[in-house]
Amino acid sequence: MTSFVVALAWFYLVYFMIQRRQTLRIAVVPFGRVDSLYSIEQVQWAVLGQPIIPPSADLLTADFDSDLPREWLNFLAECALQGVTVLHFKQLRQSLTGQVQTEHLSENADGALAPSANYIALKRFGDTVLALALLPVLLSLFVLVALAIRLDSPGPVFFRQVRIGYRGRSFAVWKFRTMRPAAPAVPTSDDPRERAITREDDPRITPLGRWLRRTRIDELPQVFNVLRGEMSWIGPRPEALELSRWYETELPFYRYRHVVRPGISGWAQVSQGHVADLDSVLKKLNFDFFYISRFSLWLDVLIVLRTIKTMLTGFGSR
Repeated sequence: MTSFVVALAWFYLVYFMIQRRQTLRIAVVPFGRVDSLYSIEQVQWAVLGQPIIPPSADLLTADFDSDLPREWLNFLAECALQGVTVLHFKQLRQSLTGQVQTEHLSENADGALAPSANYIALKRFGDTVLALALLPVLLSLFVLVALAIRLDSPGPVFFRQVRIGYRGRSFAVWKFRTMRPAAPAVPTSDDPRERAITREDDPRITPLGRWLRRTRIDELPQVFNVLRGEMSWIGPRPEALELSRWYETELPFYRYRHVVRPGISGWAQVSQGHVADLDSVLKKLNFDFFYISRFSLWLDVLIVLRTIKTMLTGFGSR
C-alpha cells in the first residue's frame, strides 16, 4: 500500500510538472460548435483552412455531431489511420477545463446518468473505514481547536446548519464555529440567502476562524456526518437549504448534483474555491457535473492530493 501511494504521488508530480511546461498546439476542423474552445487559455489553436494537418500540431479536434463535408470526413478518417490523435471537441473541452457544460444533462462513460452503484457502495465502505481509523487522532485535534475557539471569541464551539445531501435529503452539517454569532450579515439583509453566503473579507469571521477556514480544519467535524452516511470524504460540497432552493429555481437541473453523496472536499473546491454569486455557482456546477461523469477512484485520489495542496496554500478560502 505504501509503495502504491508513493508511486501514485510521483506519477502526479511528474504529470503536473510536464503540464506546467507544456503548451499544447491543437488543430481544429472549423465546423460545428468548436468556437467554444478558443476561450480556453494556455493552448495554441490552429484553425485549419484546408484538410491538411500542420506537422507541429499535437492533436486534432472536430465536432463529430456536425454535418462535415465529405473531404473533411475522409481527412479525419485518414488522420486516425495515420495514428494522429483525433478528439471530439466536447471531450477535449472537458479534459482541458475539468468541467461539464450544463446546457443539458450528459451521460457518463457508461452511457448512464447515475454513477456506478458498485463504486458508490465501495466508496461508502472506504469512507467509513477511513473515518473510524482517523477518529482517535481527530478527537485529540478537536479538543485543542475547541479550546482555541473558546479563548478566541465568545460563543459555541460548533456551527450547525441544515444542508441538502444525497438524493436530495436534508441533514445537519457540523463545522467548527469561525464567525462571531452576534455579528450582522453582510450586506445587512433579512434574506436568509444573504445570511448563508460568506463573502470575501467577511467581517463576521474571527481571526482564528480565518485560519481555520484557510486550512479547512473547520470542516473536520463532518467526519461524524461521514460515519452517519450523510457525507463522503470526496464529493460535491453540500449547500445550505436556502441557497439550494434558490439555485434550483435559477440553474438547470441543479438537483442532479445530489446523485452522489456530498463531500468534505470536492473537485470544484480544489479547482475553483469558494463562490457566492450565481455566475460562479454555475461554473461550480460544471465542475460538479464533471466529477459525477468521471466518478472513479482515480479522480478521488487526484482530489485528495490537490486538497492537501489547498490546505497548505489556503486556495479559495473565505
